[in-house]
Amino acid sequence: MIYTDDHGYSDLGCQGVFHDVVTPNIDALVTGGVRMTDGYCTAPQCGPSRAGLISGVYQNRFGMEANGAYSEGDVLDRFRTLHNLPKRLKQAGYATGMAGKSHLGSNDSGDIAGLGFDSVLIKRSKTPGHWNMDFHGNTVSPQVRKGGGYHLELVTDFACTFIDRFKEKPFFFYAAYRAPHVPLDPPAKYLKRFPGKMPERRRKALAMLSAVDDGVGKILRQLRQHELEEDTLIFVISDNGAPLKLHKLDAPTGPGWDGSLNDPLNGEKGMLTEGGIRVPFAMYWKGTIPKGQVYSHPVITLDVAATAIAVAGLPHDPQLDGVNVIPFLNGSQKGMPHESLYWRWNDQSAMRRGNWKYIRLNEREYLFDLSRDIGESKNLVAAHPTVAKELLAELEQWSTELLPPGIVDRAKPAKPTAGDKYFDWYLEGIREDAKPATDVAKTPRRKKPRARKNVAQ
Repeated sequence: MIYTDDHGYSDLGCQGVFHDVVTPNIDALVTGGVRMTDGYCTAPQCGPSRAGLISGVYQNRFGMEANGAYSEGDVLDRFRTLHNLPKRLKQAGYATGMAGKSHLGSNDSGDIAGLGFDSVLIKRSKTPGHWNMDFHGNTVSPQVRKGGGYHLELVTDFACTFIDRFKEKPFFFYAAYRAPHVPLDPPAKYLKRFPGKMPERRRKALAMLSAVDDGVGKILRQLRQHELEEDTLIFVISDNGAPLKLHKLDAPTGPGWDGSLNDPLNGEKGMLTEGGIRVPFAMYWKGTIPKGQVYSHPVITLDVAATAIAVAGLPHDPQLDGVNVIPFLNGSQKGMPHESLYWRWNDQSAMRRGNWKYIRLNEREYLFDLSRDIGESKNLVAAHPTVAKELLAELEQWSTELLPPGIVDRAKPAKPTAGDKYFDWYLEGIREDAKPATDVAKTPRRKKPRARKNVAQ
């Protein structure tokens, strides 16, 4: 499971949107597998998105609504007692490992036992890491990991060490690369791959994604070395859309836009528009998933757990919210994996049924036909009030199962929320505080890929 961080929908070469993206190894996986055009995460924010991925259920069911839930001990306690994906696979005889960003607790050695993984390197950036296995494959007591190294390369190295150690038995590994999330910190060797005029934040984001792509190539070489490629199912997914911060300002340092892009989608991280929750999503399993597919039915990160436990030979658990998608990809099962998908994040809620997408922010409501309007530019609530009413009723029924139940109160809040500003900008076209655009607006659309050696082959 390769999980990137704040990685916008546009930013894989195989997406065919911009020509400045250079990801030959991930593109090769897509060529040999399947690209999901309508792949979703469970939340437009890091923590709840990861909780949904690892648990296999909508994280709102156990109260992991947003990043702020971390401070609520009972929420984390509920998460840690769940029979999550790594714990399930351990019961099936799998070795389990992860490296990179946890964002499901304190990010220290205390997290290691609660996440359900056997071998762990928790490492986000230049901050100290914590691990219980070293780069020689030796088990160590949970401790601070000392020494330097670029965090994205360390994630790859730990994954390869894990594969070497557990190559003789089934294994599950979660590579949680913190890229291209801020702070943007690529070494010069990756920056040099992206010369020419562009916003510096864009250059740094592409450089970080290039480091991830190199890592994917190295992991694939490791699998091939041990003749494990045809035995290994690989997912590549982002945790949510890119944070544009409205203006995509090319500030020298600090928080803000991470340089990634969501085109042609509307909105960004922190929104339940497509730009916040539709993400790069690919699967590869040589010899099992027919290659060269472009799959357009909606799927979601909840499907990772359901698919993995099915592949592992475990019985289906109806408590999981995802679906085993392998039969839909190999042609043994017809139809769509999901009739409907749902989201609730703070004061926003949304659902998708077929091509209809319904979004609510407090008293505001929007309806879009994604088959005709992928950019969510035309609100159809007035034109199709019956559809909007039906979807709202279904969304409210789903929300009764959550903790706490219900969607947000429809009464207009006393003061505008942060969401109002973003919905004004993206869905209402109200841009009174617009600032001069950076030259990111001139990022050229993709015509043909830029050549770079595919290090995986």
